[in-house]
Amino acid sequence: AVAFYIFAIIAVVASIGVVGQRNPMYSVMLLITSFGALAGLYVLLEAPFTAVTQIIIYAGAIMVLFLFVVMLLNVPREDPAPGLLATMGPHGMKIAVVLSVLLGFEVVWALSRLPLGWFPQGEAVQVVSSVAEIGRVLFTRHAFAFEATSVLILVAMVGAVIIARKAR
Repeated sequence: AVAFYIFAIIAVVASIGVVGQRNPMYSVMLLITSFGALAGLYVLLEAPFTAVTQIIIYAGAIMVLFLFVVMLLNVPREDPAPGLLATMGPHGMKIAVVLSVLLGFEVVWALSRLPLGWFPQGEAVQVVSSVAEIGRVLFTRHAFAFEATSVLILVAMVGAVIIARKAR
């Protein structure tokens, strides 16, 4: 229980630091710390494959990409945007509120369509210990989600580079 609380506190404090930092390099390093704490939590949950995957994929590959983007943009620190409401135009806030409400309705609608047995409990939970089985399920049953996530990460990085270039 002590290790759980230590890892949980590290993860929460590092995650708050990621959002609160003005220097992007410190944010990236704190995000790596948060990923490491999450890997520790996975080890405590007796999921060593997930812990190793967390370190290799997130703290390794994805964070290297984030560091590359931060270093490519060469942004020394984040400055607050001058007048967010002014940049949104006269109807921008109204559109943002409508879109937020629509997103909320969409999330509630999507969750209401899930069957009650979607999340197995007790004996129904299966333990998958084979890496080959995880790979087979990931690239057959969850192939679309896997590819959609990779495209989403790529689009986010390209968008960040384009927005940063326009701001200069």
